Amino acid sequence: MAALCTQESIYNLLPRVEEKPIKLPRYISTFRPSVKHEIQDNRAPWKTMGPAKVEVPSPKNFLQKHSKEPKLPGKRDEGRKRILAIPPVPQMTDHPLMGIQSKKNFINTNAADVIMGVAKKPQPISVDRRQGDKYLLETSGLVPKYINKKDYGLTPKYVIKRNEEVKRAQEEYDAYVKETLRQKAMKRLSDEERENLLQGLKKNWEEVHHEFQGLSVEIDTLPKKIHKERLEAQMKQLEHDINIIEKHKIIYIANK
Repeated sequence: MAALCTQESIYNLLPRVEEKPIKLPRYISTFRPSVKHEIQDNRAPWKTMGPAKVEVPSPKNFLQKHSKEPKLPGKRDEGRKRILAIPPVPQMTDHPLMGIQSKKNFINTNAADVIMGVAKKPQPISVDRRQGDKYLLETSGLVPKYINKKDYGLTPKYVIKRNEEVKRAQEEYDAYVKETLRQKAMKRLSDEERENLLQGLKKNWEEVHHEFQGLSVEIDTLPKKIHKERLEAQMKQLEHDINIIEKHKIIYIANK
């Protein structure tokens, strides 16, 4: 309990000056007037909350049972419509037209039509069973229909066009291959070029041999050993090239 209480001190008797915190000025955005102007321009009544005043429905117009079901016409209306559709019964005073006769001779007319008319050709049929099942001959596949066409057995136009394109592409490829082979063709060295090449190889061998002769007798370090092996490999390759050129009088080189 004693620890929670403040310790008694003479300094606590002195009046303390209350230090008020300095309040910083409030931040006001520079875009505040433009934002307020934009909000006022876009403001419209009934935009989000609906109309301010809504007409209240009358309590007399309440929803009744079966009020939204479709209404069918009554039986009396159907009977009246049916009666109106039936023609009326003729009266006793009405008399039908009598004595109307036609002078047309139907027998002669029918006979003339048959004599002058073109006989109807029977439709070709095919029977494939002994029970007498009949099928149209044209759609049965037994009639040579397609071989009688004008373009039967001829190559279609799209095939001819495709063959021409393939042939043209093959010709272009052959021309490209020939041009590539011509550019990579072998070139023969002249005698003067062969002699210059041989003298250059011998000169290089002499330089490498002179450098090899200048090596120390004792090879006691790894760099010296690597250098000696490199000079020996160069001399061996130069000797091989010199022997090939001296052995062959005619030399061809490939163009890269």
